[in-house]
Amino acid sequence: MAPSSSVLTPPAALAEDPVLRAHAAMRARVEAAPFAPSLGAFLDRSASRHGAAPLWRFLDAPADLPLREITYAGLADITRRVAAGLALRGVARGDRVGVMLPNIPAFPITWLALARLGAVMIPVNTGYTARELDYVLGDGGASHLVVHEDALPALLDLLAQRPVLDRDRIHVVGRAPAGMRDWHALLQGDPVGSAGEAPGLDDLVNLQYTSGTTGFPKGCMLTHRYWLTLGRVAAGRGGDVNVILAAQPFYYMDPQWLLLMAMHLGGRLVVAPRPSATRFMDWVRREGVEYCIFPQIILKQPESHDDAHTALKRVSIFGLRPDMHAALERRFGCIARESFGMTEIGSGLTTPPEAVEMVGSGTCGLPSPFREASIRDLEGRELGPGETGELWIRGPGILQGYWNKPQANADSFRDGGWFRTGDLFRRDERGFHYIVGRVKDMIRRSGENIAAREVEAVLLQLDEVQEAAVIGVPDRDRGQEVKACLVLKPGLTPRDLPAEAVFAHCAAQLARFKVPRFLEYRDALPKTPSQKVAKHLLLAERTDLREGAVDRLAGGAG
Repeated sequence: MAPSSSVLTPPAALAEDPVLRAHAAMRARVEAAPFAPSLGAFLDRSASRHGAAPLWRFLDAPADLPLREITYAGLADITRRVAAGLALRGVARGDRVGVMLPNIPAFPITWLALARLGAVMIPVNTGYTARELDYVLGDGGASHLVVHEDALPALLDLLAQRPVLDRDRIHVVGRAPAGMRDWHALLQGDPVGSAGEAPGLDDLVNLQYTSGTTGFPKGCMLTHRYWLTLGRVAAGRGGDVNVILAAQPFYYMDPQWLLLMAMHLGGRLVVAPRPSATRFMDWVRREGVEYCIFPQIILKQPESHDDAHTALKRVSIFGLRPDMHAALERRFGCIARESFGMTEIGSGLTTPPEAVEMVGSGTCGLPSPFREASIRDLEGRELGPGETGELWIRGPGILQGYWNKPQANADSFRDGGWFRTGDLFRRDERGFHYIVGRVKDMIRRSGENIAAREVEAVLLQLDEVQEAAVIGVPDRDRGQEVKACLVLKPGLTPRDLPAEAVFAHCAAQLARFKVPRFLEYRDALPKTPSQKVAKHLLLAERTDLREGAVDRLAGGAG
């Protein structure tokens, strides 16, 4: 891949900068090896190399849970059997299949079995209502559904409204209602029956729906090449780790690439049943975890004398406050590095472990292997160091597009294969990138651009603040005014953090035009299914967004 000007590092700079040199070497090493022709072929190669080595362990699972522990060879065999069984039940190449399962072995087994068939998985949140389930299955054109018995109420509610699927195309993990199929019977399938035309690198394997912060979710069309690229890049940046923890739901991205990362490294994945801040460090200690995505909430827990007495070597952090970065490394005795990725592109930026001088800088790093990065203005012109613009990414193995969303595709892709991330970034002279906010999360006040993320970061410095969201309020004279929505920590009230104190803190940290004019105290912020703040819902709550807010200029309620 020929890098763009935004990726190239002059040879003199490489010679003088050991961090840039190490990153360039890692990129070259990761990009050099050929890919397996598909996920199924990759699984078979891994099985031939690691055979009887343990591949996963599902934590706190009942002792009789099938396949709670499995070897590389065991997974290769069982996915062939399930693929054959699904084919006999009518799942064909190119079919879209909903998978609505919690963190149990049936999820990754079904995913990889579908990949062997050339079919496409639609991961479905197990907490979805009938309305949400109807949208995802309908938009994705699902012909089959694999569902856990605990998620059946939403499905049965939907089926009572309209027959979205024939009952014999619904495969239940658990007790199957009349007319539906038993998923567990697939485990007894004949692997010989799964033979057929093998999928290729650029065939689809996921329709991964985004969380829909700007409206209805969009289905990202992800290929075998996408997943093999992401797994290899994660392994390359992860280093010499063997035990990896997945503590997120499998219907999100993270456990899927963490499994492939483990397979690239010949390591082992331990899977938590569900996210838990109180149990997270127990899992890390008990299982000898060496790599994980580290939740920021753990840093808010009281320090313990054995915090650093774990096997942790490296952790990934996302959106961690810069002032907490060094404290994490000191307290837990590991290397913590920020990255930038999204469903659409996989890994876009990564910070080298050698970049110790960047700890606490807030950087998301340098372009990942297989990725080019460019910062552009509104007209698409490339910007230089220090200038803020939208981050564009390109490279092999990003999404093919959004499913059935031609306008979204036209808005998101530019000539030459560039994908517009929608995120505002700046880049320093060495090439390190820093996120500033969202393009659509920019407030325009009296000709000045204000990044909501910057104001939110200042608000989160206040000890009393649990969560903060900043939005723009229409204003006749200035175009928009800044409004802050705050959730205080449990047990606190606005008396503990008066509006005057919030405004004074912001005035000491921000330029005058960035200081919020309006302040609203809230019990909670609306969230997407992936627990991001749903600002589109905040904006739609009221016709007049000043209602119920303290007005800094008026000194009272708006």
